[in-house]
Amino acid sequence: MSRVTIPISLLYSTSGVYAALGREAVDGAMAAIAEVNGNAGLSFRLEPKLADPAGSAERYALLAETAIRHEGCQHIIGTITSWSRKEVLPVMERYRALLWYAFPYEGYEASDSIVYLGACPNQHLVPLFDHVLPRFGQRPFIVSSNYIWGWEISRIAREFTEASGGTVIAERFVPLGATDVDHLIAEIRETRPDFILSNLVGQSAAAFLAAYDGLRQRDQQFEAGETPVVACNLCETDLAMLTPTQRAGHITTATYFDDLPTAENRAFKARMAERFGRERRYTTPFASAYVAVSMLAQSIADAGTDAPDAIRRMVTARRFLTPIGPVEVNSRTHHAALIPHLALSDEKGHFNLFQSAPTPVEADPYLLHAPRRTITPPPLKVIK
Repeated sequence: MSRVTIPISLLYSTSGVYAALGREAVDGAMAAIAEVNGNAGLSFRLEPKLADPAGSAERYALLAETAIRHEGCQHIIGTITSWSRKEVLPVMERYRALLWYAFPYEGYEASDSIVYLGACPNQHLVPLFDHVLPRFGQRPFIVSSNYIWGWEISRIAREFTEASGGTVIAERFVPLGATDVDHLIAEIRETRPDFILSNLVGQSAAAFLAAYDGLRQRDQQFEAGETPVVACNLCETDLAMLTPTQRAGHITTATYFDDLPTAENRAFKARMAERFGRERRYTTPFASAYVAVSMLAQSIADAGTDAPDAIRRMVTARRFLTPIGPVEVNSRTHHAALIPHLALSDEKGHFNLFQSAPTPVEADPYLLHAPRRTITPPPLKVIK
């Protein structure tokens, strides 16, 4: 029996200022496509249509429309930044197509034309601050890339800090992709915050960590166990270009880490080892894009069609067992319930997981149920 070919768009920047993240996501998506196409029990195969906007937000909408109108794609796996997602959203709504968005974002959005598989603030920033505020102090310094992710995460962090009785020392922004960060380091040394929240993206994040390590070497107050850099979007890809001391001692939150101790993740890594070798470690961008394609394929198989309306109904009607844990998508908000984890980076550029939510956390994209309380520091040991 011949199999139907279904085109899907992979819309990630594999060149430009956050290219490394895009390449990871494409690798994960292509690995899932290979598994789908190798499954003879399915009545369809997926044909990837790759497009590279090269980090230019203005190109995303054009490439999304090309994929839908000229290549027959009803589903787009992609976009990394919120800027690019918002450029694509009107296109998806116009053509009733579906965008599968698998990166952490700032919330305050819900569309029937997007399946949100990335964490929103109550699944990343809230658990991160629940951990760091009582242990390190309530005087953060915030550094951000100058676009909607940085603006909104900085705003929410300020509100959460102040509601907990703390004070944000400063909020500073740099252009997306900028690597000139010496002025930030100088101000951090002068103001001596309790920790630094980094909302920087791509090469900006790497440049900041490299410069911050220089400060750690000069001033013991800024050692990793004393004044850490914490983030909601830091992954192994950002650490790859750094030296061992520059990589170590940063706290991040994510919905996937390579050493996640679950049967699904062990099986996933065993399958990936056959494709990429046993030395590769897997990142949140890789795993999340893989999950997006896998969930789309399972929904097509269940629905018997790739029609977006049918897939919308199907993807919100079942539970998916995935490498990032069990995933259910809310039928009202189209956001996934996810398990947040916290991890500490080491000199090899790996993240060592030390805390996980016991069950998936329902997405609260508008923070309607966020706690507003004063935090009392518990008698817990600071992570070194």
